[in-house]
Amino acid sequence: MKHPISIYRSLWLGFAAALAVAGAAQAVQKKVPEVRVAENFAGSARPAPPPAVVREDRIAAREYIIGREDVLAIDVWREPEISRVEPVRPDGRITLPLIGEVRASGKTPSALEREIGQKLSDYIHDPAVTVIVQQANSHHFNIIGDVLRPGSYSLSGPMTVLDAIAVAGGFREFAKLTRIYVVRRKAGGASLRIRFNYKDAVRGNQRELNLQLKPGDTVIVP
Repeated sequence: MKHPISIYRSLWLGFAAALAVAGAAQAVQKKVPEVRVAENFAGSARPAPPPAVVREDRIAAREYIIGREDVLAIDVWREPEISRVEPVRPDGRITLPLIGEVRASGKTPSALEREIGQKLSDYIHDPAVTVIVQQANSHHFNIIGDVLRPGSYSLSGPMTVLDAIAVAGGFREFAKLTRIYVVRRKAGGASLRIRFNYKDAVRGNQRELNLQLKPGDTVIVP
């Protein structure tokens, strides 16, 4: 006959083993959702932007007016010898095999695609051409005065005065927020001075106050 202490020890060891098994099962059950969540996001660096944002970005890219010093990625489907990256020269032109020089400056990517496609159709059956602005070097705006990072910045898409202020890092301590103005060059060399009241613009009561910038504009923050 076993000693009572041995019996109690055996019971205690069996009870402890049962608790350990139950705890391990619960831990596995808790970890399952975490694994599934990780699998759902595998391969994705960040959530995709809303469709409206993607659509607006694409529209802005297609409406961009190509200028001198821009860098264009030109792809002709199944024609690697013609596809290439070309900078727009100071004369506003690019050079491609078969068709020679093409004026790119002053056109949208869509318009340039059509022109290149028409010229290539004499040599290639139904060419599929894609033009992407890889570097927008021709369109700039300037922002000077009491901002943290004054300077010249690329204007590769739609941008407002508020956007420009954000790009420049915001205001310095003593910036006069109601006396900002934009200097815009007009045809013939004249300049137009447009007042901008930051406080009114951020209230959102009059959206037209948040002026859209144009290439060559200078934002001055006194």
